Amino acid sequence: MGELDMSGQQFGSEDVFTEIPNQSSSVEGVLNLEPDPFMKRLPYRHNRGIPKPTYEPELSTKVKYPMSNYVSTHRLSESNKSFVNQLSTVFIPNSVQEALADPRWKAAMNEEMKSLQKNETWELVECPPGKKPVGCRWIYTVKYKADGSIERFKARLVAKGYTQTYGIDYTETFAPVAKINTIRVLLSLAANLDWPLQQFDVKNAFLHGELSEEVYMDLPPGCMVSENQCQKVCKLKKSLYGLKQSPRAWFGRFTKSMRAFGYRQSNSDHTLFLKKQHGKITALIVYVDDMVVTGNDPEERKALQNYLSREFEMKDLGPLKYFLGIEVSRSSEGIFLSQRKYVLDLLQETGMSGCQPVNTPIEEGLKLCVEPNQVSTDKGRYQRLVGRLMYLAHTRPDLAYALSVVSQYMHNPGEQHMNAVMRILRYLKNAPRKGILFAKNVDHQSIEVYTDADWAGAVDDRRSTSGYFTFVGGNLVTWKSKKQNVVARSSAEAEFRGMALGLCEALWLRLLLQDLGYLSRQPIRLFCDNKAACDIAHNPVQHDRTKHVEVDRFFIKEKLDDKIVELPKIRSEDQLADILTKAVSSQVFSKFLNKLGMCDIYAPT
Repeated sequence: MGELDMSGQQFGSEDVFTEIPNQSSSVEGVLNLEPDPFMKRLPYRHNRGIPKPTYEPELSTKVKYPMSNYVSTHRLSESNKSFVNQLSTVFIPNSVQEALADPRWKAAMNEEMKSLQKNETWELVECPPGKKPVGCRWIYTVKYKADGSIERFKARLVAKGYTQTYGIDYTETFAPVAKINTIRVLLSLAANLDWPLQQFDVKNAFLHGELSEEVYMDLPPGCMVSENQCQKVCKLKKSLYGLKQSPRAWFGRFTKSMRAFGYRQSNSDHTLFLKKQHGKITALIVYVDDMVVTGNDPEERKALQNYLSREFEMKDLGPLKYFLGIEVSRSSEGIFLSQRKYVLDLLQETGMSGCQPVNTPIEEGLKLCVEPNQVSTDKGRYQRLVGRLMYLAHTRPDLAYALSVVSQYMHNPGEQHMNAVMRILRYLKNAPRKGILFAKNVDHQSIEVYTDADWAGAVDDRRSTSGYFTFVGGNLVTWKSKKQNVVARSSAEAEFRGMALGLCEALWLRLLLQDLGYLSRQPIRLFCDNKAACDIAHNPVQHDRTKHVEVDRFFIKEKLDDKIVELPKIRSEDQLADILTKAVSSQVFSKFLNKLGMCDIYAPT
């Protein structure tokens, strides 16, 4: 290989010139991070990344419903206040040119290139005939310390894996990620048992995976090379972020290391690794390269940290504060989860920061359907909005039913469906800081399920909607609102199918607690307010009303006989899952949210 051009203009003495790994020992290839000369000739758009003036915070006095009326940080500790304020103050570049104009981002890009060089991620070669290289791009993020201050600016080189072809440059791709339900169960246990929560991050995790396929990639953007080298490509020797097979390669490598250190994978969630010794337990859950470690064995936690630091390049991020876009606050009362920043960003991007708020996410008694002559709306915008709102539902059970309804019309949304989505945004304006609180309770092992169903509520196909809330140790951990797969011929049948759905979730929770060593001897308490459905569950007699739900009937009856589940009586007005099956009034909605443990630590005075 010939040498790459080193004579380009430098961006200050602190710039680092990094090498592309090369099998040739006599000639070194050097990459210079420089702005593209062609891009220099384009006029700079001065308003790039700047929102329209109507959304600027300093003009909030002109807004009829300013956001300051609905969110405040006065109840937070100084460290938490600093943290949540920092999340909104840093500018993220939208292009390589913007990044190279800022010394902090430029240094981050050079650091990434040095990591790739050290790991021998690729070598420069001529592209073989018939091979199509995948593209790549830079992704920019900001990493924070536990006290809320900025830790570092992170630039990540990511391959455009969506251009890969199955059977040519990738085969198997599946890799598990942590279930958000599992994370909530761990947090509930940590709150009840006073377990510490420690967060780790693996630096360049995907670069540890070995590639078995032959993959070629374009040169990274912003890199200046000599004319005789500009036609060459990078032949990947290690996995890279963005490749379809990278998650699988990394998780296989991580699992192998954890098993070698004496940990076993949970049967309930394969991303949960457990180690029990001397009557104590240590649990690690991993979501790609982000890890949370908890348990009651401090010596083992320290040993695990040292072991992983030797195996991989680890960063100790301190106590859990921010995980998967979820803000975690801990106090003597318990652990509070919210997605405050996510909500505020969503309202800002959609231009709804100054909208008039409402008290419920869906209008009372609203029934949506596909109308023959409905006014069409922007399908792509509708799908993007609903998709972003669905991620918000990780800490917002109050949105479950409304999102279940609007997500049924992704293929053919009309104006009335878009109005329903806009109402959800207006509701978020009223409560951008709401979240769930995992409080300390005496009985941390009990499992309770509230199940409910409407009957033939969907106008389009007359199917019913099931819903359930599950509690572990008195804390809400999982929930679902889902339209049933078949038409129910009676309300009892609809409720019965809802009971089966909730019981399946409760049995999974029971297995998870058993893995963790905290299985309660008490049966699961399943609350259903339909007397006919409860009678069918207890009564083995088969007749015309029950023979078509025979499997569900025997499934529930078996668990009742084994004393795994019991069906205590509950009044309809106390059925919490009612808000998962229909659009209720604001009074009923507020009453149930308080019972669910939803609260607001950001409420203004």
